[in-house]
Amino acid sequence: MTQELTDLRASILEGRYGDALAIVDELEGMSKQAILRNIQSYLLVLLVHLIKNQVEQRLTGSWANSIRSSIREIKKLNLKDNKTSYYINSDQWKNVLEDVIEDAIAEASEEVMDGAYSPFELAEILDRPQVMETAQKFLALTYSHSAKELPAAVIEYLAKLPGGEDWINRRK
Repeated sequence: MTQELTDLRASILEGRYGDALAIVDELEGMSKQAILRNIQSYLLVLLVHLIKNQVEQRLTGSWANSIRSSIREIKKLNLKDNKTSYYINSDQWKNVLEDVIEDAIAEASEEVMDGAYSPFELAEILDRPQVMETAQKFLALTYSHSAKELPAAVIEYLAKLPGGEDWINRRK
């Protein structure tokens, strides 16, 4: 990116405004791609924990914290600087989730039941549509709740997951 900024400065100083605008467009594209990669990283964490929750039918404090943190960070990253639009609109999550689910299954296979399943075995027993639907419900909260309201909304939805009632009441 340093080279792009040097080129931008030179283009402006030399009056090559068309070149400068092309560089600005390139920088905007690079910025958007970096934001989307960060969102996907948090989405991966979310999916891994939702997979563990579904297969093990329990919810630990650590998993709940990871889910809550991922949703909070996705909300922050997804909101554009203008505070009125998003990088990923609410109707676009299905495709993004599909891009990440295979990696999430592979990562979760190392953790579910202490690594008892290979990624292929885990993919067979997993109710993938249910995991995707649950993830989309969590993601929908980012559009309907303010940053201040979001943690409580996530906790409310966590309580509905398998093991959620025990987690909320801190029973084993």
